[in-house]
Amino acid sequence: MAEAKGDNMRYFMKIFIFAVLNIFLFAGLSHAEKVTFVKEYTYQASELDSKASSRTISLEMVKRLLLEELGTYLISETEVKDFKLTKDQVKTYSAGIVGAEIIEDKWDGKTYWLKAKVSADPKEVSKSLKKIKDDQFKGKELEETRKKAEELTKEVERLNKELAKATNKQQSKKIEQEYKSAIQGLTAVEWFEKGLRYDIDKAYNNAIEAYTNVIALDSNHAIACFNRGRVFLDKSQYDRAIEDFSRTISIDNTISKFPFIYYVRGMAYMGKGQYDMAFKDCNKAIDIAWNYADAYYCLGNVYSKESQYDKAIENFSRAIKGVSISGFYYAYYYNRGTTYVIIGHYDKAIDDFNKTISLNPNFAYAYSNRGIAYYQLGNIDRAISDFQKACDMEDKTGCKLLQMILEKQ
Repeated sequence: MAEAKGDNMRYFMKIFIFAVLNIFLFAGLSHAEKVTFVKEYTYQASELDSKASSRTISLEMVKRLLLEELGTYLISETEVKDFKLTKDQVKTYSAGIVGAEIIEDKWDGKTYWLKAKVSADPKEVSKSLKKIKDDQFKGKELEETRKKAEELTKEVERLNKELAKATNKQQSKKIEQEYKSAIQGLTAVEWFEKGLRYDIDKAYNNAIEAYTNVIALDSNHAIACFNRGRVFLDKSQYDRAIEDFSRTISIDNTISKFPFIYYVRGMAYMGKGQYDMAFKDCNKAIDIAWNYADAYYCLGNVYSKESQYDKAIENFSRAIKGVSISGFYYAYYYNRGTTYVIIGHYDKAIDDFNKTISLNPNFAYAYSNRGIAYYQLGNIDRAISDFQKACDMEDKTGCKLLQMILEKQ
């Protein structure tokens, strides 16, 4: 009976290893006391304005005031002052973290008045600002978006002045069309920043809706298309992710010069089980940047899926030595460690799981897999300790393994 339980446990461990070989990041957020700032803004509508356009312009203006106040607070009262960010950068990046909420508004056909607020947990905003600072793409996205909003706001002001000078209907009609386009652009900015905030909060369905609204307003918005594809990838909707990544490349040819777009599309192909396409995209990323760690990580996953474990380990090792954009350093060690478990190199696996845990001590699967390696080496006490740790972190697999090993004893 004990031997049968031991065989069952080994089988369960083997299934578990294959199931979690390609785990990414699942991070929880803590909640603390929030700070709230409130501002009012009054907009005098022009002949070109409706209630909707007046709201769009007013929200953009009041958002700037609120982010200015939030930015001043963050720099003076929190650890943000140590991030070496300018005040303008703090304001710009905060737009992708917190949103302005309209508390009350009034419209009489000529004047639009609103009161709005931003509420934020300073500690969580600080963490998010740090991530954006370290993410060269996310920071650039926000900087370009705020720059676009400023340009569109100036365009609205210019067109209002031009309308007053218009001498015929043809000029007026042209100005009206340009004005409508500028308002549409500001609305797209509002939806894009909402999408980024939902994205950061992992509210994926809301993020998809927001990015879809951006694309409906601006069909050539490559970054919204790319971000939506990345969210689809996180939701394991691989076909839709591949469609968006391919569309991104066709919209903006400059993006095809960055390895990251091929890496994420390669991961989507891998998730779909199209390993030949994944292999091509991962190698395309390496052709662009030979030391791009994420691409080697991608290749390692492809080889492991095809049971070519020596090549998988070789590529995970290259990933560890390379330069990562995604920041999944711990995943490189973790996946190499699980591969070592599969081929029976338990000591090397334990070394990799130790490194994984040092980089991400809250990654429960690393404890479960390290426990498996210890179990296979006959170190039952260490195995029990790791399974208990994983179980305490609410990893159901760790709990199951712990139960099985205790029953076996």
